[in-house]
Amino acid sequence: MNALLPVLTLSMSLITSLVIFALPEQARRTRIIVNLLGALAKLVLVGLMLAGVASGASYEARLALLPGLDLLLRVDALSLLFVTLSAFLWLLTTIYAIAYLGHGANLSRFFGFFSLCVAATTGIALAGTLVSFFIFYELLTLSTWPLVVHKGDAASLAAGRRYLAYTMVGSAVLLAGIVGLEGQVGPVEFIRHGTLVQGDANALRWIFLLMIGGLGVKAALVPLHGWLPHAMVAPAPVSALLHAVAVVKAGAFGIVRVVYDVYGVQLVHELGLGLPLAIAASVTILWGSLRALQQQDIKRRLAYSTVSQVSYIVLGTALFGPYATIGGLVHLVHQGLMKITLFFCAGALAERIGVTRVDALDGAGRRMPLTMLAFSAAALGMIGVPPVAGFVSKWYLGVGALQSGQPWVLLVLALSSILNAAYFLPLLYRAWFLPPPADAPPADAHGHAPTGSGIGLVAPAVVTGVASVMAGAVAGFGYSPLGWASLIVQRTYAP
Repeated sequence: MNALLPVLTLSMSLITSLVIFALPEQARRTRIIVNLLGALAKLVLVGLMLAGVASGASYEARLALLPGLDLLLRVDALSLLFVTLSAFLWLLTTIYAIAYLGHGANLSRFFGFFSLCVAATTGIALAGTLVSFFIFYELLTLSTWPLVVHKGDAASLAAGRRYLAYTMVGSAVLLAGIVGLEGQVGPVEFIRHGTLVQGDANALRWIFLLMIGGLGVKAALVPLHGWLPHAMVAPAPVSALLHAVAVVKAGAFGIVRVVYDVYGVQLVHELGLGLPLAIAASVTILWGSLRALQQQDIKRRLAYSTVSQVSYIVLGTALFGPYATIGGLVHLVHQGLMKITLFFCAGALAERIGVTRVDALDGAGRRMPLTMLAFSAAALGMIGVPPVAGFVSKWYLGVGALQSGQPWVLLVLALSSILNAAYFLPLLYRAWFLPPPADAPPADAHGHAPTGSGIGLVAPAVVTGVASVMAGAVAGFGYSPLGWASLIVQRTYAP
């Protein structure tokens, strides 16, 4: 079972994908059943591994690809943090996508690549070597591109070309770094305190720059973020997947692996690489927020918010202190819960009442109260208002900055929170305190959502909105995201 569980967890999404690809387009009911059964089965498998790892069990599966080159799936506390998030949100996003897309065209293709994307994300999380990571990292690129261009219009195709241009160049740069590193030290596995113990310092610095640059494309580090706002032409379930579960998280997760499990904190510190990475993350945090302020389209405002928020993970990784590391790791989950809530709500607003711009939000709270309550909770969390999850992340990052002797980070966090408030509070003010237009019809009167889909669009947002609040309110419990992030640091990254 120790070798079987990670294989089954990865295979569940992959098998779901293959079955859906084989279904005829008109087999809507069968497609829905396969989607939901696959997502539920994966959650059960992840739950079994969570219980096992918490009690000290280990899970590993190894397949020899070439002599000295293995495909390694290894379950540790860090990989489970990412896998649990993706499995939970895969189920909710599937429910949302079924309602959002209704009886649209090419749904077997859409849901097939949707599940393949989750399989690639699972592989990234479970990868135990650099080569294994890169294989799934590339599969993620190839499986998300059809989702970005799903609508097939000129804007979608242009966004898809930009997405491929950025991500393929990033992958080439990452591959160059991997080849350079393994050329020096041989096959690299992810291990506690890092793999590297020696090597030419200048070469290691350049290799680190290549790897972080390649990963930084998907993590949307400035100036490598240009693909992300343009990808917002994709359907709302795809936007939710890109921002909360898959692409940007894969980049940030990869940076965590490189810093902690390839180079190791001590070597990164000796090479003088931590501070430049922290500065790059801080610039991205502030730049993303400033750009979000300038956007009137709701999804584009949320996209630039993602550029900013994902770099909290990178910042926590670069500061090295235990509290900062906990803050960065837990934000991987917290940002996912809050951001997917915001995109769920943005999609529901567009489909049920035709609202896509900030200046059209007047009275939306009265017209769609549950949706806007969920949106408000997630937005306040992004600002850092307690007890929502975002407050916990920022608190630990702030304490960690002091612990690491980097008090300037407090200014970055403070400015970021002020900017977060500046681009989120006007939305909440318009939705709750301004009256709706006199001629505004009720929800679904002439929106684009299929009849009867309202609950499928609203319920997932309510669930993730409540989860965003609960992740902060019960942060002191051992099985909370914060408790699990603390366990990761205690077991894996503590001296």
